[in-house]
Amino acid sequence: MTGTSEHPDGPTAAPVGRRGFLATAALAATAPVPGTAPAPPPAVAPAAAGPPDGPAATPGAAPGSLPGSGRGRGSMARLLAVPEGDRGIEWIRAALDIAVRLELATIPPYLCGWWSVRDRRGEAARLIRRIVGDEMYHLGVVCNLLVAVGGRPRIRDAALHYPGPLPGGVRAGVHVYLSGLTRDYVRDVMMAIEAPEAPLARTAAHSPTIGGFYGDLQEAFRRTAPYLSAEGQLSDRIGSDVLEPVTGLDDVDRSLEIVREQGEGTTSSPANAFEDDHPAHYYAFAEIYHGRRLSRTPQGWQFTGASVPFPDARPMAAVPPDGWPRPPAQVQRLLDQFDSTYWAVLDSLDEAWGGGGGRSLGAAVRAMRAMEDPAVELMETPLPDAPGTYGPQFRPS
Repeated sequence: MTGTSEHPDGPTAAPVGRRGFLATAALAATAPVPGTAPAPPPAVAPAAAGPPDGPAATPGAAPGSLPGSGRGRGSMARLLAVPEGDRGIEWIRAALDIAVRLELATIPPYLCGWWSVRDRRGEAARLIRRIVGDEMYHLGVVCNLLVAVGGRPRIRDAALHYPGPLPGGVRAGVHVYLSGLTRDYVRDVMMAIEAPEAPLARTAAHSPTIGGFYGDLQEAFRRTAPYLSAEGQLSDRIGSDVLEPVTGLDDVDRSLEIVREQGEGTTSSPANAFEDDHPAHYYAFAEIYHGRRLSRTPQGWQFTGASVPFPDARPMAAVPPDGWPRPPAQVQRLLDQFDSTYWAVLDSLDEAWGGGGGRSLGAAVRAMRAMEDPAVELMETPLPDAPGTYGPQFRPS
């Protein structure tokens, strides 16, 4: 994750001020692409069948327990149902456990979209590349916070099996799969994950947003005022941000506000959907989908600005639920190479926040970079009996 601030593709286009963003942008983001039939809302795909997340962690659960351990595996909605007065240190740890899973879950689908783009110099590629860096930073933030309150990220256990729903009951109805970049993929996966105005799973009338969840987490920190240990936290440059240890409540607020404003943590108000320097993730993906930058017009914010050409992308097909069936020996070799490297990334990240520090984080970065070559080679290998090509499965075990 270190070194992700290196952007060989150059800077993104001119920023749009976050505070100047109007409420009409939320409607503009889901408007149909000119010349096409109207698009359905972003979360149009059905949720994958599978076991529910199970009971939420409650006060008294094991500190730092994570999904996969049989403890602390729950949903954001259930955590938010806990009365505010009962949201102590164990509630904070359980919430951060889910946050680790959620932040990690976004990285593989975004990487697949980015790797599939043939020309990395285009605007769309640069937008996706920046967002990948942001998501890595978000993962670092929540891992530091969990360590600060006496927990430990279990990143290997947090890895999502694709395709499937997002962790923690977030964005119910969104079906996250792995594919090369298409307009449908941008709308149904990327925009659907990040949509700031869409609620989480609870009830139609009282559904929290992801930004609301992070806001509640901030409030729990303020109310509890836990001791924040710097031991085991990491410091490094990740994406366009600098990850720093959190040692006080001001640090907690600053870190979580950055996460909220950059994308998946925005509130239901589009007025807060832009960070100071770049469009929030949802709107950046919407620019790729619509093929135009978001621009202020007499009618409000609309996608009528500078062109964002949809890039030529390798036609990676969607990875099936049980993985690629009976792949040829060469393809199986690449799949095994990729998955073993992905395991090394997760293993090194686990070690980094488990005492390994910067050395383990550096090993994770090197392993992550090594995933790209087999991924691209898979994306250039045609399927034998269907349109499209193979692609990485992100299955470390």
